[in-house]
Amino acid sequence: MQVFNVEGMSCGHCVRAITEAVQAKDPAASVRVDLAAKEVGVESALTAQQVIEAISEEGYGAKLA
Repeated sequence: MQVFNVEGMSCGHCVRAITEAVQAKDPAASVRVDLAAKEVGVESALTAQQVIEAISEEGYGAKLA
């Protein structure tokens, strides 16, 4: 599982938007969001860069933890 620090997440809508953005690129991806820690864990065939791009396209800052 790759873990990313994501800036700007604050609510359930953020969780949904990020989960859907990653799963749009890899429908089989498993996405775990920890709002309190501002972390997103992704198990996917996508590269870290592809996950960061998907999250960034939703307007959130993301980097590998």
